[in-house]
Amino acid sequence: MTAFTIEVKDQEVKAALKALAARVNNMRPVLQTIGEGIIERTKHRFDTSTAPDGTPWKPNSAATLAMLAEKLRGQKSKVKKDGSLNSKGETQLAGKKPLIGKSKDLRRQIVQSATNSQLTVDATVSYAAMQHFGGITSAKSMIPGKTIPARPFMPIRQDGTLYPQEKAEILQELNAYLMDNL
Repeated sequence: MTAFTIEVKDQEVKAALKALAARVNNMRPVLQTIGEGIIERTKHRFDTSTAPDGTPWKPNSAATLAMLAEKLRGQKSKVKKDGSLNSKGETQLAGKKPLIGKSKDLRRQIVQSATNSQLTVDATVSYAAMQHFGGITSAKSMIPGKTIPARPFMPIRQDGTLYPQEKAEILQELNAYLMDNL
């Protein structure tokens, strides 16, 4: 799965946006503000390793940790003379958070674009959907046929509903915009 789109189906948020659209000519500023908030909260989830509902992400699998340990063994500063990991290597292995690789691309490549009538928030890396929803890796994967647990980081469920905390944040941002601009 390399791309996915989920449309927000939350009626309360849609109603608030519709009410605001009836009062202002340009929705782009408020949609940009909402998008920036979504991105900030989404990126924070990588720091806390938690889903939008506050539940912790599943820890890294033994296979993932074994792959990292092997990479660390290739770094002289991380191994003892006998080839086992030294304290630096062990500390790095123990501190490995789910969804945060060396490049940190998944966290870094969450972007938004807003028009007068639409807000899009994307996780642009090809493996984003697999990490968010979970699934079984393809035969061509570096770890073929493995189950990847869902680790939701985006604020929306597969059925298009927002997580309650995210919905509350968006409604608060809409109300604040209304109070400040009308």
